Amino acid sequence: MSRPNVEMPWRTFGYLLLLFLAALLAGYLFATGNPDAATEGVRKLAGRMGPLSNSSFRNFIRIFTNNSLVALFMFLSGLFFGLGPWVIMAFNGFMVGLVVEAVQKSGRLSTHQIILGLLPHGVIEIPAIALAGVSGIVWYRELIRGEGETGERFKRGAKEGAKILAVSVLLLLIAAAIEAYVTPRVAGL
Repeated sequence: MSRPNVEMPWRTFGYLLLLFLAALLAGYLFATGNPDAATEGVRKLAGRMGPLSNSSFRNFIRIFTNNSLVALFMFLSGLFFGLGPWVIMAFNGFMVGLVVEAVQKSGRLSTHQIILGLLPHGVIEIPAIALAGVSGIVWYRELIRGEGETGERFKRGAKEGAKILAVSVLLLLIAAAIEAYVTPRVAGL
């Protein structure tokens, strides 16, 4: 039995964005009260990511690849009882808040530069990551609530989720281009 296409769960999308913002605030506040832990967290994160290249194109490829892998992980993590995207979104928000406070405290960048360093690409990137989370949750919901055999529900959920994931990846492509080519110039980085 064929069901109509699964609708995009806009409420879930909104809640994922709110969770990111709440976690960002929590990370910022944590860093304010624990500056040494925040500095160490940022150091570990920077060590994991490595230095940026002098080539905007290389940075674009690196940013897009990293963010696309996060999106794919968000999609796949939806199968963990629909909870994976929530955890990943909260972790990413917390880390952004931590980094913002640590960079602000270091004095290396002004508040204006920090905002301009995040905002141009972030207004696309964060919703795109939330959309990837929705894709995983759609897959899980179809698997547990859909009609038909388990294999059919699994395939149908994967297909519907993959459509949403494709939109997410397209948005991440745009965000990576902005982050690699526009953000450094606008923020004076």
